[in-house]
Amino acid sequence: MILAIDTSSAACTAALFDGSGHCIDSYEEIIGRGHSERLVPMLAELLDGRRPDQLLVGVGPGSFTGIRVGIAAADGMAIGWGIRVAGLSSLALLAAGTDGPVAAAVRGGHGELFLQQFDGLDHQGEMLNLRPEQAAMAITAPVIIGSGAAQLVEARGWGEAVDRNPSASNAMMLPAALRELTPAPLYARAPDARPRVAA
Repeated sequence: MILAIDTSSAACTAALFDGSGHCIDSYEEIIGRGHSERLVPMLAELLDGRRPDQLLVGVGPGSFTGIRVGIAAADGMAIGWGIRVAGLSSLALLAAGTDGPVAAAVRGGHGELFLQQFDGLDHQGEMLNLRPEQAAMAITAPVIIGSGAAQLVEARGWGEAVDRNPSASNAMMLPAALRELTPAPLYARAPDARPRVAA
C-alpha cells in the first residue's frame, strides 16, 4: 500500500492506495492553519491499523510551515516503519485530472504567486514565482487552478479561475517524475530569513 499526504495548502489531505494504484480511502479537511495538530489523528483514522509500504509527501511550493509539517511527519513515519518516502509536486496535484492546457497558481508571500503550466502532466513548464501582473504575461493556459487562480485571471483579464486545493487522492495520476522528487521543501523562492553575517 502507498500512503500519500499533502499539507502545502489550507487543506490537510491524505489518501491510501493499493498495490495497483487504486485509491482505497482518502481524507481531506480544510483547516487553514494547524496541520501539525490535525495530520497525525487524520492518518491514524485513515490507516485504521494498516501499514503502508511506501510514503508520498507533497513538497510544495505552498505554505512554508505546512510543507515542513508534512515532510517531518512523513520522515518520522518512514523511519518508524522502515519504508521509503518520496516527494510529490503539490502544483501537479492541482493540475491532476484536468484535460488540455492548465496552470496551477498558488498564493505565496509578498503578493506573489507560485505558478506552473501543464499541457498534460507529462509536459510541464518551468516553476515560477511572480507577481500577478508578471504572471499575466507568462501564463497562457485558459484554465487556472489553485488559491491564486482568481488573482491571475483578474490580472490577465481573461480565463477561468478554479479555487481548489491539492488532493492526495490524485497522487497516483502523476507521472513518476512528479512523484519521485526529493522529500525536501520545494519553496520556489529563497526564504525571507537570512543567516546572520559576522561583523
